[in-house]
Amino acid sequence: MEIEQTGLKDCLIIKPRIFEDPRGYFFESFNQNTFEEKTGLSGRFVQDNESYSSYGVIRGLHAQAGEFAQAKLVRVTKGEVLDVAVDVRPSSPTYGKHFAIRLSAANKLQLYIPRGFIHGFSVLSETAEFLYKCDNFFNKASETGVIYNDVDLNIDWLIPEQDQAVSDKDLLLKPFSALQYI
Repeated sequence: MEIEQTGLKDCLIIKPRIFEDPRGYFFESFNQNTFEEKTGLSGRFVQDNESYSSYGVIRGLHAQAGEFAQAKLVRVTKGEVLDVAVDVRPSSPTYGKHFAIRLSAANKLQLYIPRGFIHGFSVLSETAEFLYKCDNFFNKASETGVIYNDVDLNIDWLIPEQDQAVSDKDLLLKPFSALQYI
């Protein structure tokens, strides 16, 4: 496993070591001991989630607030997405900055998103399966987020506007300027 910095503190690209031969490939998608040793961060995850989406879907930008805040380790097992993490920690020097990366079944990259970030992704392929590990349990009452097309964040989701598919729930999210500390 290799770790690469993103420019946002503790938001990390994880590059697994892949063993390939004529039969196919094998890689360890997560190892708590290795993760903690290489990052200095907690690798204790308590919930795994999976989503399946079609081209043009944009999910986000989501987080959980307060004691239910979550760190996430995300990856794609089918297709390709543009994954976006936004630092919303008020004391952070990169507050309001975002990092975007293409995650795909082909590149097998993963992104670690620490607590204090909002997160979302857009589906760039015909379909995509997206997996994420969370270090805290889902709590509906603590859900928060920011509208995906916020003018201050100015995120390019790489999906033409006419092809964007966003849930009614996500369309009701507030602008970044109205986000309360998470």
